[in-house]
Amino acid sequence: MKRAVYARPNKPMRISIKGRDGFGKLDPVQVVEPMIVDKFTECHVTPDDVASRMVAYLGPPGDFLTLEPSAGTGQLTKALLASGHSRFELTQVERHAKLASRLHQFGPVINRCFLEWAAEVAGRVEYPRIIMNPPFSEIRKHILAALQLLGRGGHDTPAVLVALVPVTYVHSDAETLENLPDDSFATAKVNTKIIRITKPN
Repeated sequence: MKRAVYARPNKPMRISIKGRDGFGKLDPVQVVEPMIVDKFTECHVTPDDVASRMVAYLGPPGDFLTLEPSAGTGQLTKALLASGHSRFELTQVERHAKLASRLHQFGPVINRCFLEWAAEVAGRVEYPRIIMNPPFSEIRKHILAALQLLGRGGHDTPAVLVALVPVTYVHSDAETLENLPDDSFATAKVNTKIIRITKPN
């Protein structure tokens, strides 16, 4: 074989590249960490459309202190803020530490068991608006504790509690607003409904 095959040509080894303009700067890719909810937390995530309707049943926005006793992943909180309710008058309570850590972006969070916290503050604070999707296994305890905190708080309008509960839950003052489809909660084979309790005094 000829040595010339291995010889470098007597010219520069360059390739011309045409410049191209007009490409915008790419936005950085943001990977959102999925929220994995342990089934033992009994956190049944409220669907977006259901959360929006619950907020509408609560009443128009105003300077009302609003309580979300089992805030979970923040579905009801997000619906409240989207409808114009103020984050500065919102109290979220969530006992699960990981869930609570994500709720700070929406407003104040109390990382406690709601039943214990409610027993401590009962008689010292009133919430004219309460919206909740409590643990189904202790539904009566959670509704009772929430009602002890429900009050007009100096407002002329009645205090209102809106809750998502099993269809078997019955309260003498509860108004059933709607029954939800059977498949509303994939992780809980419980038929549910939305109720409202109004406290005039």
